[in-house]
Amino acid sequence: MPRPSASRAVALPAPATARDFSRRLRAWFRKHGRDLPWRRTRDPYHVLVSELMLQQTQVSRVIDYYARFLERFPSLHHLAASSQTHVVEAWEGLGYYARARNLHELALRVTRDGDGTLPGDPAALRELPGVGAYTAGAVASFAFEARAELVDTNVARVLARVFAPRLRPKQPRDLTQLWRLAEAVLPQRGNTAWTHNQALMELGALVCTARARHCPRCPVQRLCATRQAELRKETKAGAPSRRPRSTTRAAARAANR
Repeated sequence: MPRPSASRAVALPAPATARDFSRRLRAWFRKHGRDLPWRRTRDPYHVLVSELMLQQTQVSRVIDYYARFLERFPSLHHLAASSQTHVVEAWEGLGYYARARNLHELALRVTRDGDGTLPGDPAALRELPGVGAYTAGAVASFAFEARAELVDTNVARVLARVFAPRLRPKQPRDLTQLWRLAEAVLPQRGNTAWTHNQALMELGALVCTARARHCPRCPVQRLCATRQAELRKETKAGAPSRRPRSTTRAAARAANR
């Protein structure tokens, strides 16, 4: 997800709230996070392949493609030595073939101009073909365990609902604020940030989805502005109605006659 440059400011959560949010999130992930193959590796190339494949594609479809692709192209050097036609051929069925072409161009550049390894700095990663702000943050965090924030559609939705319901993730002017929120709630230690980022994405994929909010299953519902506003509204709607003041006075006059 791109990172726009300017937007209206929102209040960031207090440090204690940010820590509580992350602790709840990580505890939930350790119990409920899916065992996915790219979560078992810290290989930067493998992580990059998974992140590019997962763009606009369901996890269930990516799992088999990921394994086959890495079996055919086990390293950036193998990928660079292959023709773009063969790379696109291996990608066939996933769609959005610009991802495959960009990945091949990236492999050529890294092996030709560098030492054949991916950098761990998000800014350096963004200089590579097909790598945007989200992908750079994901590779830095998931492969190098760097303290790097990331915002994809799942993360943007969760952060907006929890901390800033008035923001609309699809509006560029609001997206910058969601990047600020992502950084504000991110733990300081890189390995902890790895779990935090994975958990944040997983929560958006499994619980706080685009189609439905499964709030009773959510580990951060007590901190969620959207959920708490909803509960207050339900409580108010269920409270017994009070009679108008004029009716009460009329009844009292009638009783005194």
